[in-house]
Amino acid sequence: MENYEYSNPDYKRIYSDILVAKFPHKISECQTILSKKNISVLDVIKLNTIIFGFFQENQKHRSYDRATIFEILDYQKKNKLNNSQLALHFKLSRSTIAKWRKHFV
Repeated sequence: MENYEYSNPDYKRIYSDILVAKFPHKISECQTILSKKNISVLDVIKLNTIIFGFFQENQKHRSYDRATIFEILDYQKKNKLNNSQLALHFKLSRSTIAKWRKHFV
């Protein structure tokens, strides 16, 4: 079997194409996120919120990389949120937050 290298989707290209095709009036709002060198999972969530006006509730099978998990846990620390408040803010389960804290903190 050949070794395949898995890479992340090119979010810049995907969201740029969506903006140009369907939402040209929102390009300026998204420009700061799209100008970043690397777009994180949290940036994708922000882009979805800006473009579509809401975060899609039906995304049950989301995955977060280590950097994004640390960013979420830092957000909790900076804003002095408990696990329940953080879970509501990012639409995660409380048990996921607790597991991350146990594993990474």
